[in-house]
Amino acid sequence: MNLKQISDVFEKYMLIVIVIAAIISFINPNSFNWIDVNYVNYFLMILMFSMGLTIEFDDFVVVFKKPKYIAVGIIAQFTLMPILAFIIGSLLNLEIGLLVGLVLVGTCPGGTASNVITYLSGGDTALSIGMTTVNTILATVLTPLISFIILKTTVDVDILSLFISIVQIVIIPLVLGFIINRYFKRFVEKVRDILPTIAITSIAIIVILVISHTADKLLTMGLIVLVAVIALNLLGHICGFALGKILGFPLDKIKTIAIELAMQNSGLATALATTSFPNLAMATVPGAMYSIWQNLFGTVVAYIFKKMR
Repeated sequence: MNLKQISDVFEKYMLIVIVIAAIISFINPNSFNWIDVNYVNYFLMILMFSMGLTIEFDDFVVVFKKPKYIAVGIIAQFTLMPILAFIIGSLLNLEIGLLVGLVLVGTCPGGTASNVITYLSGGDTALSIGMTTVNTILATVLTPLISFIILKTTVDVDILSLFISIVQIVIIPLVLGFIINRYFKRFVEKVRDILPTIAITSIAIIVILVISHTADKLLTMGLIVLVAVIALNLLGHICGFALGKILGFPLDKIKTIAIELAMQNSGLATALATTSFPNLAMATVPGAMYSIWQNLFGTVVAYIFKKMR
């Protein structure tokens, strides 16, 4: 079996890999909690670097070719999702750490998994990649700013720390990957087949680290977090789809906006919770659980959307 075949297997069974990782870390947290949870940042950096290696210049061209779709996606991403996260967390009376974690999920940009689900759904994959890329770059400023605006009355938010964390964890690895992809094509072609495997492995390790370090608290708070995560993800899909319908967009664009809106970069939310809210251990949990749920439900969404014509 060559690297391409191994990578295809990993990508096909991505959800199973992540769920198994979560179960193992929950059942036997002592197997992993000796690893510093701050390593989450490094694995997210690897994930973002691998994403950068897949970005082409044409991914930015889509901004000019389809500006209204990009604009709607950006506005919805950084308004609807943060507001929904805060409302859901408040209605469920989540303790402060969980509320912070859920809001961070809502303020983060779309994740790379949205591109895969969009493709499987018959959506506009180029638009999805463009939205993910643009939103990730804008998140450098918007994620810390929006988090500060929403959470400032509830908890101290170090907006500068959030900004620096995103630059270090997301932008630098992403830009480095993009530069290497643009100027060292031959090298990138050699490693491209294993990039999905690297991404899936990184996500699985992030989930393992977060759950193993919070397993005891999850026993008492796990259900309420799951309810919050499911509610945010479902409403993201519903609002994105409804928004596209109201604006009279073509079906493939509607699917794309719905998926891009609901499927967040939950790994980034987890990393930001670790670096910027070290005193709120539970703030890392919503991001980890969101990662598992959105990949699970994403396959269902892909199946439903694919049937739509």
